[in-house]
Parts: sequence; C-alpha cells; structure tokens
Amino acid sequence: MTYSEKLDQAIARLHDEGRYRTFIDIERRNGNFPHAVWTKPDGSEQDITVWCGNDYLGMGQNKVVLEAMHEAIDATGAGSGGTRNISGTTVYHKRLEAELADLHGKEAALLFTSAYIANDATLSTLPKLFPGLIIYSDALNHASMIEGVRRNGGSKRVFRHNDVAHLRELLAADDPDAPKLIAFESIYSMDGDFGPIEAICDLADEFGALTYIDEVHAVGMYGPRGGGVAERDRLLHRLDIVNGTLAKAYGVMGGYIAASAKMCDAIRSYAPGFIFTTSLPPAVAAGAAASVAFLKRAPELRQKHQEQAAALKLRLKGLGLPVIDYGSHIVPVMVGNPVHTKVLSDMLLEDHGIYVQPINFPTVPRGTERLRFTPSPVHGPREMDALVHAMDGLWAHCALNRAEQAG
Repeated sequence: MTYSEKLDQAIARLHDEGRYRTFIDIERRNGNFPHAVWTKPDGSEQDITVWCGNDYLGMGQNKVVLEAMHEAIDATGAGSGGTRNISGTTVYHKRLEAELADLHGKEAALLFTSAYIANDATLSTLPKLFPGLIIYSDALNHASMIEGVRRNGGSKRVFRHNDVAHLRELLAADDPDAPKLIAFESIYSMDGDFGPIEAICDLADEFGALTYIDEVHAVGMYGPRGGGVAERDRLLHRLDIVNGTLAKAYGVMGGYIAASAKMCDAIRSYAPGFIFTTSLPPAVAAGAAASVAFLKRAPELRQKHQEQAAALKLRLKGLGLPVIDYGSHIVPVMVGNPVHTKVLSDMLLEDHGIYVQPINFPTVPRGTERLRFTPSPVHGPREMDALVHAMDGLWAHCALNRAEQAG
C-alpha cells in the first residue's frame, strides 16, 4: 500500500464534495471583539468581524474574568502540574466546581478539559456503574454523546429527534427491570430547536430511567442565573446529570457534569477520561469561576443576547432568506449545497470582512448545508447592518448564478 496516495485520495474526496475545511488565521483583539484581524495566506492583514464564534456573551474579554486569570497565573504559574489525583487539584478547581454545583442546584460538579470529554467519559463509564444499562439517545445528539454511548459496551437505543412517542415505544419494549438512561440536549445547535425536557422527564419517571441533559449551548444564556433551559423551565430538580461547557457563554475553556455527590464521585473514580487527563490550568479555572459567578447576576446580558438574535432573524427573514427559527439564539441560514455554502462564506470574508464558517456534512446531513450566525451583545447596529446588507447582495448574486447554471 502507498500510504501517501491514500491520504491524497481521502483529502481529494473532501475537495471534490466541496466540504474541505479551511482554517483561517484570526487574532481576536481584547476589548474590541467581535472585531478581529485576519492574516491572509500572502501575509497581509484585514480587519474582520466574527459572526460564528461561540463566545456568545463576550465574556472572553470581560474584565472580571481577565483579572481573575491574571491573579491566578501570578499566584500559581501556568499549568496545573498533573492530573486531579496527582497534584492537579487546586483551590481554583474546587471553587469552580462549587460554583457549577450551585448553578444547577446539584450536590456536586466534576470538571473536565472540555464538554466533549465530559460527555464521552461520563456516558462511556455509566455502564460500569450500572451493569446492563440501556441508553436511549436522541438521533441528533452531539458527536461527543454519540461517541460516549458507542464506546460504553452497553445497549443503546436511538429515538427519532425530539420524538417522545418513539422514545416511549423503545422504553416500553425493554425489560422494565433493566437500568435505563435517556440522553438528550436542551438546545440542538445546528437548527436551534429545543429538546422536550419536561416530557422526557415524565417518561423517565414512568419507566424508572435516569436523565442526562447536554446544556452546552444554553448554560450562561438561559434561566434567571444562567443555569440553562432546564433552569428557565424550572426542571433542574428532575434531571440527574447535567453536562455543560465553560468555552461558550462563559468565554474560557473546559467542561463539566453536575449531579449528586455520589454520581460525581463514581465518575471521578471510574472514568479514564477524567483519571488520566491533566487538569485545567488554575488560571483557566479561576477565570471560569469568575465568569460563572458574574453571569449569575447579569440577566441583562442574557436579555440583550436574545434581542440581538431575534433582530437578526427578523431582518434576514425580511430579505426572504431561509432562516431556521425555533426561538433560540441560534441563527442558521439554509443553503443546501456545500459548494454554494463555501462560496458564500468566502465572499463574505474576502469582500465584506465578515467571518462565518460554512457548516457542512458530517456536522449536518447532506443537503442541509448552511451558514450559522451567532449574534452577541457585543455585535452593534453597525455590524448587524453590514451583515444584513452583505447577505442581501450576495444571496441575490448566488441565486442568479445558480439560475444561469441551471439554464
């Protein structure tokens, strides 16, 4: 076998299908976000506006967060020095876990280096704790949840997206005495639709199942204190395990679960993804704790975020663009073709200084390729006007080109 040729073929397939992923070099400027600088391949620089970041509330440049990180790095240095078991547990990690447990009304929380690892490690470990466990997973769950369920060696059932009736059928068909867990999300990030949390909790009660909810696109942004959609809907007490991230609304890095003290202790003791991973740097933990604490007292940021998302959707729909709108902060514009999506993304960047990455397969199903905009409180009227005007012109231009090609 010629390994180099196989690699060439694999990469060529992505180019041929129009879904080769291109990374661009951008430098965020503290205090000036969402503006950034794009370093082009030729070395020249261009000012751009970022419209696809997950720093939803601009907390990555919040002074409270930065001050906490500076204080921690001055006090402790750069890294944590090891896994949580080997010198990697500090007062900053414990403080952050306490903030997160309080946020979700749980007894405890457990930190991971990312929400992906938190999902994968937890879901792959649960069958060790509950032999014979059956996991019921929503069809559109995040890749990290799918991977965790796939690797756990236990039984799994996939129910149609948000289809509570199908979930009931699957639960009813299994042994009533078997341990069960329902894994789903509060907000599905590609379409921006909500999971039926209360209905799933009702089924969990009826069939004796545990509940596992991924709130990564909701923590910090929904609920009176930012505890997510479950807090907003007053359902936190009915959920057994909550997964969240510190890398989106909280503007830093890391992931976690919040649950009972026993559950967190068991995952801590059995999950390889936790046991054998160096812990977050203390400065990151300090910044995250400051961000979580700050957003518990900042409902005005959440309100402004929702207003920005609603305004952008309204204006894009007013242009006749196919916006998917389920009432969340996610603003997807459906294109439906990987090549056209990439062309739109490239033209927005090169001609208008607007950065939004194309979303293609396998992140979304083929034929549903899209641009996904993430407005934030730090996107002002000038930035939104520029985006709307650019999309208006480019959408008409691309539609004309498609019509000419079809003719």
